[in-house]
Amino acid sequence: MGPCVIGVDLGGTNVRACAYYEDGSPAGERVSNPSNGQDGTQAILRSIIETVRAASDSSETKPAAVGLAIPGHIDARRGVVVWAPNFGEERDGVFYNWRNVAVGEPIERELGLPIFCGNDANLAALGEYRFGSGRNQANCLVLLTIGTGIGGGVIMKPVALQGDVRGPVMLLGGNQGGAELGHTVVLHGGLDCNAGSYGAIEGCCQRDSIVRRAVHRLNRGRPSLLRDMVGSDFSKVTPQLISEAAEKGDELAIEVWEEVGTLLGAGVGSLINVFAPDVFAIGGQIALAGELLLAPARKAARNVAIPSLFEEARIVQAEQISDAGILGGAALALETMKWKTA
Repeated sequence: MGPCVIGVDLGGTNVRACAYYEDGSPAGERVSNPSNGQDGTQAILRSIIETVRAASDSSETKPAAVGLAIPGHIDARRGVVVWAPNFGEERDGVFYNWRNVAVGEPIERELGLPIFCGNDANLAALGEYRFGSGRNQANCLVLLTIGTGIGGGVIMKPVALQGDVRGPVMLLGGNQGGAELGHTVVLHGGLDCNAGSYGAIEGCCQRDSIVRRAVHRLNRGRPSLLRDMVGSDFSKVTPQLISEAAEKGDELAIEVWEEVGTLLGAGVGSLINVFAPDVFAIGGQIALAGELLLAPARKAARNVAIPSLFEEARIVQAEQISDAGILGGAALALETMKWKTA
């Protein structure tokens, strides 16, 4: 089956890990533990180490390396989290998030395995490239992951670049904090997002924005199946319920997805102009809306992207959604091992 590695997805609530072979098939059981994300660095590192050990113990083959997906700005060369908003500790009533925290070296020292770290959205793109819609052969894959926030990643083969390059390569930017595609502005002065900008894809298309669009219409007295689903408690409205209503022909719900999809498509079209991908994958839990979201996104992207570039881009739902982070970590470990021995 070839080498076996462990992919790890560190989240604010849980840390998950699983051992995988080169073809993406699991070599053991998936393990999940609380990440202790608010309890300080030592507690977080301990949770990661224990989770990796459990995944290693359940593996059929001894793992050769670990790939760790972390939400935040990651300096992969040093194994340092430059900035991450969801991890840290509270002192005197003030939460201090991670800044310049060494993660790779202490975990590597404890486990005795090479540790490779990366931004979770970038690694989700790498996992989707290798184990999903990229089929490990796309010339260029762009991924947007849509959930409570919106991340992104870009993976290219050497044919998509000029110069002495081995690949596939993952775009990180000069300080390794790049490919934050969700912060591409599509409506200047529009809704705000966590990065402090207004009108970015994240502000317009993240989970809370989708819900707000539906609730706004409900508050204006619009008839909708959503009223039957949640009664008078609009706090229960979710993207999943909006999808269910839209699939039953609900006008309000269909409008919401068309509005969100159109704004998403403006961003997708702009990013097609920049990267000229042959695969543009939409991931994250919001992507489960499927064609309700993707159809208006394709329509809007067609009117933004250069026609010859749009024709070559497949805009699709990502194939790896629930396990994107874990598989991305595994893909990073596999690719880095290959790069280091080439």
